[in-house]
Amino acid sequence: MSASPLSREVSVPHSRSAPHQESCTSLPAPELPAGGEARHDRPCLTELRLAAYGVHRRARFPLGALTLFGGGSGTGKTSALRAYEALARLGGGAGLAEVFPDPVACVPDRARPDAQRRRGFRIGCTADGPEGPVRLDVAVQAEPELRVVGERLTSGGLVLLETALRDPSRRFVQAAWHTAGSAPVTRAPLPDDRLGTPLLPLRVAGKTDGQRQVLAAAEQMVVALRSVFACDPRPGRMRLPVPTGSGRLLGGCDNLADVLWRTRAECGRRHAQLVAAVRAGCAGPLTDVLAESLPAGTVRALLDRGDGSRTDVGRLGDGELRYLALALVLLTGPGVLEVDPAGEVPEAMQTLTVLADNLDHGLDPRQRAELLRLAGRMCERGHIRLVGAVSDATWAAGADGVTVVHLEP
Repeated sequence: MSASPLSREVSVPHSRSAPHQESCTSLPAPELPAGGEARHDRPCLTELRLAAYGVHRRARFPLGALTLFGGGSGTGKTSALRAYEALARLGGGAGLAEVFPDPVACVPDRARPDAQRRRGFRIGCTADGPEGPVRLDVAVQAEPELRVVGERLTSGGLVLLETALRDPSRRFVQAAWHTAGSAPVTRAPLPDDRLGTPLLPLRVAGKTDGQRQVLAAAEQMVVALRSVFACDPRPGRMRLPVPTGSGRLLGGCDNLADVLWRTRAECGRRHAQLVAAVRAGCAGPLTDVLAESLPAGTVRALLDRGDGSRTDVGRLGDGELRYLALALVLLTGPGVLEVDPAGEVPEAMQTLTVLADNLDHGLDPRQRAELLRLAGRMCERGHIRLVGAVSDATWAAGADGVTVVHLEP
């Protein structure tokens, strides 16, 4: 791929040793949107903010249709993807305890507790779409109890929703949302164990222009956060026959054979694209990728070599298996991947985001280049986005449509 004005590179340092001085219970003041930003037809995240999370402090990461986080061990690549996934699950209505089973691990290193012995972390994002840029910032208390202590939803510098923990002895936060009617805001309690933004459609009547603005911004944020597929293929499990099931691909791609059984029969065009992609990245001749039924209701994946012989995918190397699985992920959609899309919003208005940790693990330079080409082609269409973590992103620098974020020690 050649250099292109569509590609972006940013270098983001982080400080592991600096003491954390900011309170986990405070949120930054809302910022006015930058001018000249492109409007997206489908809601999607354009920025991830880790104000205080793990090794990250005051970090802002641009997100494009295809974004690669690159850096050595300990620079926070995986943390950034986990924060994105956490926001996605919270946007889908999941509770804090489910999303953060070990919340103390998210607290910045050397973070000092406040006078009430509280410590926590802060994350946020920006979703662009028909309503323009909408910001969401969340402050989470990890100790002594896990709870949301602050949330702010803003658009155009206007605060549409703001919550704060007023009474630590009660299990709710005090919320205020924009009304612009006879009263400028409406106040009510919201639970402190989940985000308030996805709850707004249940609480806001939509009778005033201000209320409708709140609902539109909340919907854009929730739609942008939903339909996330976290993927890190595990070759060891992909080599084994698997029982037939739902035909929905798991995050570890363990049930690759079951999904191939389904997709080969359902969409010949996409399957032909998969065969072409696998042919470009795997050794030896190839005419088909298929699944074979075995006794006891199991299936195994095979490569048809075109000369009457078939190769069990269990005989492939780890890099070839990971390449095959990632190509399948990029060429399918929410109906095949194990994701939770917004059912009340038409599919044409949604974007699937694939989070791929260790994207380049085990891949040789040819496979890496072919996968990047495939990802660029699929992401260019607008219905899928990819955020990946790689050990070194210099090989992708300057590629068409790729946003490269270099994380530095």
